[in-house]
Amino acid sequence: MQAKLVLLSLTLMTSACADLPARTPVPAWQTPAALASQVTVQGANGPVSAAAESRTLAAVQAEGRADLVRRQLAALAAQGETDLYRGNTAQLLVDGPATFAAMLRAIGQARSRVLVESYIFEDGGVAADIAALLVQKAAAGVSVALVYDSLGSYGTDPAFFAGMAAGGVMLCPFNPLSPLQRVGAWGINHRDHRKLLVVDDELAFTGGINISRVYSSGSFGSRRARQADPLKEGWRDTHIALRGPVVGAIAAAFGSTWQSQHCAGSLGTTPRAVVASPGERVVKVLASDPDQAANPIYRSLLAAIDVSRRSVHLTMAYFAPGADMVQALSDAAARGVDVVLLLPGQSDSQLMLQAGRANYAQLLAAGVRVFELQQALLHAKTAVIDGVYSTVGSSNMDWRSFADNSELNVVVLGDDFGQEMEAMFQRDLAAAQAIDPAAWQQRGWRARAMQQLGRWLERLL
Repeated sequence: MQAKLVLLSLTLMTSACADLPARTPVPAWQTPAALASQVTVQGANGPVSAAAESRTLAAVQAEGRADLVRRQLAALAAQGETDLYRGNTAQLLVDGPATFAAMLRAIGQARSRVLVESYIFEDGGVAADIAALLVQKAAAGVSVALVYDSLGSYGTDPAFFAGMAAGGVMLCPFNPLSPLQRVGAWGINHRDHRKLLVVDDELAFTGGINISRVYSSGSFGSRRARQADPLKEGWRDTHIALRGPVVGAIAAAFGSTWQSQHCAGSLGTTPRAVVASPGERVVKVLASDPDQAANPIYRSLLAAIDVSRRSVHLTMAYFAPGADMVQALSDAAARGVDVVLLLPGQSDSQLMLQAGRANYAQLLAAGVRVFELQQALLHAKTAVIDGVYSTVGSSNMDWRSFADNSELNVVVLGDDFGQEMEAMFQRDLAAAQAIDPAAWQQRGWRARAMQQLGRWLERLL
């Protein structure tokens, strides 16, 4: 919270004029041959042959709902997001305990290099365990590099990072708060909100989970039920673990950050993965930063909603997405799509919570169903659209994620993984409270005033 107050104050002094890309029509359907000519499928050795490309796209469609897959592929192609990676595995990780256990296990098995990028890297609890393991691997000759956001990690004792550096970990604070700390890499309003871990270019993790003690227990269950303050522990979040050729793309995103920030030290290279194509998932990487002409995460999600025909199921921690996105959700509901939003019932940012609620009246009137999660603090950023377009990542649906931050999401295509995402969404929905449209219309003037204030300030939150 202290870091957010610092950022708000600095943002008021250095506010940018970046805007969201305009909503544009996207093709609703294309033939398989036309789609194959527009996308590039990457394998372990780079772009695959035209025949292999066609087989890959056909296999994704054969999982079920081929027409819906084609629509989503066409939407990606229309946004210029044409590089897909085949031959991957994708594992959902729900909440901190499962995620940190998998990350610690992966780091412990590292042989050549470990890349870590996190908005928040704390100095206690599980973060201290991860830091100690990184130092241990560095001492064993593994190349270890860490990028942490200097504002997100504002509360971390500098001595903690100094100890990691002394232990052989290459450290790089993203856009230091002082312009004198690293000349040539400074932009107070540009924050690195990505959360990723890459081990040996064979295994990658990404999603919404920071390296923080608030995730030390799961969001549900007996221990969580006894927790008095959900702001302090038991946050509900989602991560994803990936193996296969897509890991190289995530490592490349880390490398771009390292280079653009003029970080000291060489990242080196890693041996080729032992299993080049360990699975069947087709994955797209969407890496965004404010220097891009149009945010690819925003454009991809907006286009996916616009071509949806069956369902749009969103789970979002911070929801102030702008007029076009709200209208796209409303339009989808109006044409009969099952649009359901799972949003927080409590938040570490009250103004952001109110900014999101300022959109409820329009959404509910259009037929969108809105649920709020009360018993845990919702921090996940996921979506599953038509059961075939699934995304997990760091980007919220708010101005900061879309216009000011570096973010990273992955899109997993196909019905098989979509079913896993749907099952997770329905479990969360069962624990949430529906917003009743009639009752919402009766909310008091204080609530309406706070929502209007949130709407006015949403660009700065």
